[in-house]
Amino acid sequence: MDLIAPLRTFVKVAEVGSFAAAADALDLSPQLVGKHVQSLEHHLGVRLLNRTTRKQSLTDFGQAYLARARVILEEVEGAEQLAQVARGRPMGRLRISAPVTFGVHALGPAVVAYLQQYPDVQVDLNLSNSLVDIVEDGFDLVFRTGDLADSGLVARRLGPYPLALCASPGYLASRPAITHPTDLSRHECLGFAHSIIRTRWSFRDTDGSVLTVPVSSRFLVNQAEPLLTAAIGGLGLILQPHEMLASALARGDLVEVLPAYVPVSTWINLVYPRDRQLTPKLRSFLDFCVAWFNEQTMARR
Repeated sequence: MDLIAPLRTFVKVAEVGSFAAAADALDLSPQLVGKHVQSLEHHLGVRLLNRTTRKQSLTDFGQAYLARARVILEEVEGAEQLAQVARGRPMGRLRISAPVTFGVHALGPAVVAYLQQYPDVQVDLNLSNSLVDIVEDGFDLVFRTGDLADSGLVARRLGPYPLALCASPGYLASRPAITHPTDLSRHECLGFAHSIIRTRWSFRDTDGSVLTVPVSSRFLVNQAEPLLTAAIGGLGLILQPHEMLASALARGDLVEVLPAYVPVSTWINLVYPRDRQLTPKLRSFLDFCVAWFNEQTMARR
């Protein structure tokens, strides 16, 4: 029995929690996903999953087998990567994770350009504001913002990710004037749950020093896009990446606030495990992203 396809299918079902979601991720039919799992269970003579009409959960044996299955698949992929290195041509599948807003507005165009340049590479891009485990979750590399603390990872800093402070003209017309960052304490500051900017906003003062002010809001969200809708609707001020706000600024739906006080930018880092072999596909993507985001940084100056 060929175990590789059933193993890959079982691992994906365990990761995403259902046959339907695994089918979407693997580009298979739900029926074929079920067939792979059943054939693996029949081969082993042990049930791997508890099934209900709505979802699947791992049995105790399935939980233990999942760890071994991942090791087997990593070894298989390692053998395939040796062939890639021998051929010297980027090819195969890259599994990438990135924060949602950065992935939509900044990384997405870069991935499209990369795929156009390297037609033998496939990319699985997972967008999530949760902190994924790059090894346990099976990613080749991840993008993270801010300072990094995990010494087991290699990080390549791609550059600053500029923020902009904006509000709708209607909001500004109906509220007290904002002439200094300390005025923000009297305003609705739309909250982003997955960042330090949830409770504190920092700016470069006119003398170059950093000024940090506490902020609060009646609206706190774990995704940035609803904040944009709220800001355009006049609910409050928004501090988010300039790339996300650019279209609304160009249309006049939003206007920049306190332009003399530049928001302190976060940094974008490209991260991968220290012991990960730099295959042609991984090296090509790393080099491409460094060049791409350096060019974007120069274009903003």
